[in-house]
Amino acid sequence: MTTPTAAPPTTTTAPSVPNPTFMRYIQNPIWNFLCDHYFRLEIDGWHKVPDEPSLLIGIHSGGSLTMDAWTLVHSWYRHFDGGRVLHGTAHDVLMGAPGLGDYFRAVGVIPASRDGVTNALAAGRDVVVWPGGELDAMRTWRDRDKAILAGRKGFVKQAIRSGVPIVPVATIGGHDTVFVLNEGKFLAKWSGLGKRLRGANMPIIAGFPFPLAVEVLPMHLPLPAKIRTELLDPIYVDTDPERANDAAYVDKVYDEVQFAIQSGMDRLAKRRSFPVLG
Repeated sequence: MTTPTAAPPTTTTAPSVPNPTFMRYIQNPIWNFLCDHYFRLEIDGWHKVPDEPSLLIGIHSGGSLTMDAWTLVHSWYRHFDGGRVLHGTAHDVLMGAPGLGDYFRAVGVIPASRDGVTNALAAGRDVVVWPGGELDAMRTWRDRDKAILAGRKGFVKQAIRSGVPIVPVATIGGHDTVFVLNEGKFLAKWSGLGKRLRGANMPIIAGFPFPLAVEVLPMHLPLPAKIRTELLDPIYVDTDPERANDAAYVDKVYDEVQFAIQSGMDRLAKRRSFPVLG
């Protein structure tokens, strides 16, 4: 008779931190200029960031080039001088793309998967997630100041299971870097590309250098729109793992986060005098 042996303990692998050499000599000089002079970034609310690892939740804008997301992550790196890592998250299609995936990993981006986020938070890192995904990034320009989380509530369950607070993030201006005229849902469905790329939209955009284009891959250079971002009051969730199965509680937290982001965007939008110019 064979004596059963205990299964080896489960281990988690922490994601790589941003490559310090790459950050110092390439990423930082470029993004310092973009944040300070091109997008004229204003970012407030640093005093609201909890001391413990947190899950940041926000919206990102600008079609396939979400400059408000990149300026947030870079500003975090600069504010904490690289000493407190904020992992951005990206679609697995992008993480697997030759060259692009390598770049993402060099700056600390991780797959937008449950395992990836769980491992990062367990390692004491901060993570930012944009639940609205392509529905958020490729919303029409007339909805540029609308917080779209697309009813995706997995981030609430993630915060509960990981035992971390949620930090909502409000931002405006990113959707002035390109003008999304139509979300292109019919094109995504008709062409079949939406299914292959796991995206619901193929937006029709107006931007530079093409006054009219269908964007599957990036088809524009971002306009120098002023971006304003605010880190909002943290939301502390019940860390009992069973609460992740409580639909009413999950809905309550989701609504609280969406309301906070929308309220913040409304405040920031009142400070804008004119699209792009700010």
